[in-house]
Amino acid sequence: MTPLVSIIMGSTSDLPILRKAAAFLDEMEVPFEMNALSAHRTPAEVEKFALGAQGRGLKVIIAAAGMAAALPGVIAALTPVPVIGVPINSSLSGEDALLSIVQMPPGIAVATVGINGGLNAAILATQILAQSDPAINERFMAYRRSLSEKIVKANEELKKENYRFKTN
Repeated sequence: MTPLVSIIMGSTSDLPILRKAAAFLDEMEVPFEMNALSAHRTPAEVEKFALGAQGRGLKVIIAAAGMAAALPGVIAALTPVPVIGVPINSSLSGEDALLSIVQMPPGIAVATVGINGGLNAAILATQILAQSDPAINERFMAYRRSLSEKIVKANEELKKENYRFKTN
């Protein structure tokens, strides 16, 4: 099975954030791979990965990094495959990583989710894939319906909460 999504982390210390992404892709039955690559410590491997990404059939890359967070931008500079950046809270409350990823120069775009937003990165990757894959689209739409159903159920449960001045 050829992976459609690649989850890349700057260090395995980012794995707890990216497990949510992996679990969501697994639930959506989206083939993916996971690797650790560092823009600063393994630049040759990052370059090889990025230059070969499209040729290997990858459709989306999720790249997570903290601190200087160069990994998503470096990958985006080397491949036409869409890159979703996940800033990791490893210092300065993750704001340093967020700014590093979101402030890309014109022409080199990185879609960026919130700090530690591994799940949202996987959701965005799935939405991208769903545009050209009806089976993924159906699974994704079922997921979206389940979100709505959870809120409806939560409101029913809230109706059972009793307070003297509660009017609904």
